[in-house]
Amino acid sequence: MPRTSASERLIRTRTDRILKRLMGLHPRRIDLTLSRMRRLMSALGHPERALPPAIHVAGTNGKGSTIAFMRAILEAAGLRVHAYTSPHLVRFSERILLAGEKGAAPIAEPWLAELLEECEAANAGAPITFFESTTAAAFLAFSRRPADVLLLEVGLGGRLDATNVVENVAASAITPVALDHQEYLGDNLRQIAAEKAGIIRPGVPVAVGPQEEDAWHAIAERAAELGAPLFAANRDWQAFEQHGRLVWEDERALYDLPMPMLAGRFQLDNAGLAIAVLRLLGDARITEEVIAKGLARARWLARMQPVRSGALRLLVNPDDEIWIDGGHNAHAARALSNALADLEDVSPMPLVLVLGMQKNRDPGEYLRHFAGLATQVIGVPLPETSAEMAGGHAPEDIAAAACRTGLAARPAPTLEEALRQAARLRPDSPVRIVIAGSLHLAGQALAKNEGEEP
Repeated sequence: MPRTSASERLIRTRTDRILKRLMGLHPRRIDLTLSRMRRLMSALGHPERALPPAIHVAGTNGKGSTIAFMRAILEAAGLRVHAYTSPHLVRFSERILLAGEKGAAPIAEPWLAELLEECEAANAGAPITFFESTTAAAFLAFSRRPADVLLLEVGLGGRLDATNVVENVAASAITPVALDHQEYLGDNLRQIAAEKAGIIRPGVPVAVGPQEEDAWHAIAERAAELGAPLFAANRDWQAFEQHGRLVWEDERALYDLPMPMLAGRFQLDNAGLAIAVLRLLGDARITEEVIAKGLARARWLARMQPVRSGALRLLVNPDDEIWIDGGHNAHAARALSNALADLEDVSPMPLVLVLGMQKNRDPGEYLRHFAGLATQVIGVPLPETSAEMAGGHAPEDIAAAACRTGLAARPAPTLEEALRQAARLRPDSPVRIVIAGSLHLAGQALAKNEGEEP
């Protein structure tokens, strides 16, 4: 990661102080309702009514990657694109990408600080969650900088998510839905999918990625109630690999495309959904050639990301591999294990899983997908720098959960020590090291990897 100057550090300190103050305005980290957000939007003069046409994206996994594909394709078509995603990996400003001459880029820290203070003043000390107030700042930025499209990721759920106050929605997308955040969204897949489907608008088309049956029925019922045209994976469109190419087809088109730059078989579904959503726009500029360029350019940090240079590589042997993946639930673990199994088929190598997880996640449920695949699990602590965290499992608890799953495991006091231990596992032959289990751990790894090439 690039070094920062003294002036940049001062600006970031100001932003961090504001963010810390905002965390204290509501006692609950997550409290789903739209009433507080609507009140703040009114106090700010309704910036949500002055946004570019939005593509609203909900789902359990794959939202960020789907947005990355859409952004790359839209920019290849010459469109100006804003994007809002969460959480961030290293700096909060990563969440708010603003359209520019060379593509979308993170909001400048001085302007971010000004917008956060504007929201803080308008809120006047009333209860409001961190996500609501920071989403309001993002809406202010998006309303004041011209763009053709806003790619808008739901924070949690959909129906009562702070992003669901937007009014100018051109299309919606729902990535695969899985059991996650049951304490907020419901204790079964159908209830959770119904919450995600809360972003569907009357008459606004929605593209839906591959779903389990219960999730599909909940989404389809909501779309039918609202008269929203539904464009579903494996019914209305398909995306699959053939002869090392990505084939995408529906009733009107057949595209022969390069494989996505993002690693992992699961990215075929995300790329396919991105194409499906963009076709709903009916924009003649989004051609097969433009889609191909976008797939080749798309980047999304901490999703099966290889680490080829930087400070972390100095902790391991030259031929060892390091990968970073921020997936943090069982559905993401299954996708990651499938991708690593594919790598194992092509290039066999002992797998060492360096795992850190929040306390509201079950390490055993995550690790069961790596039985028979991982040679070693090393539990590590999570960084304690994010106010949005629920706290991390102790490394010893992660190691114990791995042992109960039948995996060899040990704890390590730091990420750096875990990498050193992994490198010593097979000193005379390379190992594949995967840092996984939490976006917060992924962010820490990226922050520590100073000197990484872009």
